[in-house]
Amino acid sequence: MTHEPIHHLLSAKDLPPESIEYLFSRTEAFKRMRGILPADEKALDRETVTNIFWEASTRTRVSFQMAAWRMGARVVNIAPSTSSVTKGETLDDTIATLRALGCRYFVIRHATSGEPARLAMNAGREAHVLNAGDGTNEHPSQALLDAFTIRERKKSFNGLQVAILGDILRSRVARSNLHLLSQLGAKCRVSGPAGLLPERLDVPQGTIVKTADEAIRGADVVMVLRLQKEREGKIVVDEADYRKNFSLTPQRLELAHPDAIVLHPGPINRGIEIDSSVADGPRSMILRQVENGLFMRMAIFELLRGEER
Repeated sequence: MTHEPIHHLLSAKDLPPESIEYLFSRTEAFKRMRGILPADEKALDRETVTNIFWEASTRTRVSFQMAAWRMGARVVNIAPSTSSVTKGETLDDTIATLRALGCRYFVIRHATSGEPARLAMNAGREAHVLNAGDGTNEHPSQALLDAFTIRERKKSFNGLQVAILGDILRSRVARSNLHLLSQLGAKCRVSGPAGLLPERLDVPQGTIVKTADEAIRGADVVMVLRLQKEREGKIVVDEADYRKNFSLTPQRLELAHPDAIVLHPGPINRGIEIDSSVADGPRSMILRQVENGLFMRMAIFELLRGEER
């Protein structure tokens, strides 16, 4: 399968259709193999992947780490409290130091929007930067694994109705999913408290609606997002009010299409944005997303490595 070469993974907007299809195909193949590859198919053999996570993470960090291992790479984990950044070193100098030690793949999560893209510009031609979530901007690998999970169940995106509920304004997951799902042919309706909605959506297939019920009604996919309290700032949301108007309860889910599926990027705040009976119910794809994330990130590493071949 041919695809456009890409050097970094920074945004869901950057991905050409051929690369998206390649990632879906390879993710499917890796999943059939349970991620166990013959030695000669490990694209990152003798490479080093560095995880630089300036924000807390379980799913994304561990998933990238396990994906790198499965692809044959060694993994180095860097955290702010244990790096020379505490001594005044810039992150650019940290990456330059790691490059001098032979590291070429950098998985970066940062609180500042646009920081992975800026670092990619300065990291050198042999470095590959993967955006693992930057501020309120994007989370492209999450959108890719979400889209793959949707395709597994729904087969086609054309005309698919997707409801995205919650903290839309500050959600990098929402932003990446809106770009990717719109490109693939899905139609997205987003809803959340007034203070957590953007003024407009910069995707052609996206619509802002006022109520959760309106967003969910007839949806094929319901994606639930948590309240991002770590980015709260001046935005304060009453949790009791949020539960009443936006929590995905069994009753509210009944408004969706009978075979609708439920997604959540995690971590889950049970009883706030989603009821436990929904999160653990038969329509929930939440743990399937986690499982698929491993295989998708293996495919992402292969895609970037293939750019050099």
